[in-house]
This record gives sequence, C-alpha cells and structure tokens, in this order.
Amino acid sequence: MANIALVDDDKNILASVQMLLEQEGYHVRTFSDGAAALTGLTGTPPDLAILDIKMPRMDGLELLRRLRQVQESIPVIFLTSKDEEIDELMGLNAGADDYIRKPFSQRLLLERVKAVLRRADAQKVLPNAAPETKKEALIRGKLALDPQRHECTWDGRPVRLTVTEFLILQCLAQRPGFVKSRDSLMDAAYDDQVYVDDRTIDSHIKRLRKKFKQVDDSFEAIETLYGVGYRYREI
Repeated sequence: MANIALVDDDKNILASVQMLLEQEGYHVRTFSDGAAALTGLTGTPPDLAILDIKMPRMDGLELLRRLRQVQESIPVIFLTSKDEEIDELMGLNAGADDYIRKPFSQRLLLERVKAVLRRADAQKVLPNAAPETKKEALIRGKLALDPQRHECTWDGRPVRLTVTEFLILQCLAQRPGFVKSRDSLMDAAYDDQVYVDDRTIDSHIKRLRKKFKQVDDSFEAIETLYGVGYRYREI
C-alpha cells in the first residue's frame, strides 16, 4: 500500500486521520510541524503528502516548495482553514493536487486520498508491462508529454508538472483546437466521486501557464474561451 505523510500541528487530527488511513491499509508517518517533516521526508519521499498550510516553524507552502526540490511529482493534498479562501488559492497556485477545508469528514478525506493516489498510479507503468498497456508519448508542436515517465518538455526544455496539471494538459493537448469545458477537465483530472468547483480548474490552468512561461515567455498555447472553457492551440 501507499506511504502517506501527514503533517499537522493539531494532535487530534494527526491521531484520528492516522487511525483512519491505517485502517485502510496505508502506511502513515505523522509530523507535528513542517520543519520536522522536511527532515523526516527528504530522504524517503512519500507517495502522498497531506499538509496543513498554517503550522509553526515552517508552513505547508514552504514545506511543499522544499519537498518538490527532492521529488518534483509528490502528490499533495492541502488542509486549509475553514473560511479562508485565500488558503485554497495559495495552495493550488503552489502546486498542490487538491485541498480540503477544515473541518472535514473522514469519508471525504479518504475519497480524496484514494482519488489522488489513483491518478498518480495511472502515470506509472511497470517496466515489464506489455507494449499495448503502455501509454505512448504525445507530441503537439513544441509540447511533448510522456505519461510513462511523467515527463513534459516544451521545445526540448523540461517543465515540471504535478499529477493533476499533467492530466489537465494531456486532456487539452489530445485534441488541439477543440474546446474543453471545465467539467471535461474535471473528469480528466479527478474521479467522479470527487467534486471540485470551477475555481479549482482555473487555478490549475493559471499554474500551468506560469510554469510554461518560465521556460518560454511567449507561451500562449492554452487559450481561454470565456464562459465556455479552454483549448490547446498547437504551435
């Protein structure tokens, strides 16, 4: 089963969520602050990290930034304050795959954990897998996506994407010129059991554009059709 890191300064959340996840068969490591988590996880990155944003010594955003330096594609779920919308946007813009508002139901958390892990597993292919089971690389102009290696390049230069970002971009690039609604992108990146709102998709698109502009300031391949959705324009 997957190895999950749970980082939160609330001992009650640590205890209850650890028990929940271990009952489902996951291996769980818990940390009560970001600095301790960074030390514990740097050598052995988890399959999934669940991070509280507001913590002493080192907050979840800084912890994510530093973990990404060790393992770029670690899937991350952020825990955010109850009514603080800015926490959610900051988390998504920082490269999180999902977020959950506190207080949350254990059932919701478990569904989100399973969904993110399934999406991450879908990007992995066993070395001895039959050729027909492997996903071929997708080439669209300057863009190259390799699902087997979870690699993305633009004009030969690497662009490091989270699992969710990769799936959204892959959905757009599969049919250049065709408009994808936000619902279509949600279906491509999330399980049916998991609801996310339009703002979540918009935040991921914003993050995608920012990453590509870091390697090519003239990047304009992802177009917005206001009120309709997004499309990929092959360049």
